[in-house]
Amino acid sequence: MTRRYRLYDAIVEKHLKSLRQMVFLAGPRQVGKTTVARKAADIYLDWDLSTDQQLIVAGSQAVAERAGLSQLREHVPVLAFDELHKFGAWKNWLKGFFDSYAERSRVVVTGSSRLDVYRRGGDSLMGRYFLYHMHPLSVAELLKVEVPGAKLVRPPAALAEPVWQALWQHGGFPEPFTKRSRTFSLRWHSHRINQLLREDIRDLTRVQELGQLSALATLLSQRSGDQLVYSNLATEVRVAEDTVRRWVQTLVSLHLGFVVRPWFRNVAKSLRKEPKWFLRDWSSIADLGKRAETLVACHLLKAVDTWGDLGLGVFELRYLRDKQKREVDFIVIRDGAPWFLVEVKHGDAQLAPALQHFQMETAAPHAFQVVIDLPFVKRNCFAQKGPVVVPARTFLSQLV
Repeated sequence: MTRRYRLYDAIVEKHLKSLRQMVFLAGPRQVGKTTVARKAADIYLDWDLSTDQQLIVAGSQAVAERAGLSQLREHVPVLAFDELHKFGAWKNWLKGFFDSYAERSRVVVTGSSRLDVYRRGGDSLMGRYFLYHMHPLSVAELLKVEVPGAKLVRPPAALAEPVWQALWQHGGFPEPFTKRSRTFSLRWHSHRINQLLREDIRDLTRVQELGQLSALATLLSQRSGDQLVYSNLATEVRVAEDTVRRWVQTLVSLHLGFVVRPWFRNVAKSLRKEPKWFLRDWSSIADLGKRAETLVACHLLKAVDTWGDLGLGVFELRYLRDKQKREVDFIVIRDGAPWFLVEVKHGDAQLAPALQHFQMETAAPHAFQVVIDLPFVKRNCFAQKGPVVVPARTFLSQLV
């Protein structure tokens, strides 16, 4: 089967044509980072290959000679470095290479989901790269590969029913989505989780209690969309609460899942409240309501990350809950101000009262009740001002 042209192919191509900074691609295992890097690169070097490793260790000049950077070319060659973060001195190595050869080359750096973990530990590369968060396939990307511009949201478009069902049942990771086999998806999912828990955590962290951390990951795999109560998790896993907090952050850093924090105008108050947890892969979630909420959460995270990465504004994905336990699943904050609210339902088309309440409280221009089971409607969601019930297929087609 022909490889699908991805949104991130287009983003990387646009970056390499217009910017000298290195491209950093971060994201979950098996999301397609290596494939995007290979397509963009004239020279591809993989730290896990002994011959490439020897070349990199030999120094920047050896790599430059291999790439022919001293030769006159019609276009500036692109070098891709995969799994380079496993090299202990990778940041200093890249800094030296970039400072010497930035005018004669372009650089793409990828890794497993671990690249972003290393990046945070003291950034000696500041100003020399731009980071792009790579996400699984989404409704909008499956409709049309289009790099977002200043307008942000797209006109609505209908996704073919078999494609929608494949996304719902098998998730957005390219291989299981393409295979569309229940048995393959189950095996793929199990293998990915085992790799993450055994290899990534062992290689990247000082966590010794792998059995207990695996137990925590198992608990969280059943609780996508739930509020994280760290004290309860600590009791269940039999470790200290601070340990659970660190382990959850480790699992977030490795892209098993992500957290969505509550939004308050008072930032300190927001930080004191417990976040909600979401898996990166909704296909394994049996509960249809939780699967629906997780699918929409993943689409929203992809949108806010992409808009932010492209410099289109500062975006946050949060949720709303008050002392009366009224709650709305998501609120998207744009440049510090509420932009739109989202309440997710699998099949309930009756408007949730909390949606109107929180729209009045936040003064957000839009409030959507997104329903998975409703058929596509060709109307622009973002032209509606009051709370409105919208099909998921319409709403998600307008994102990224």
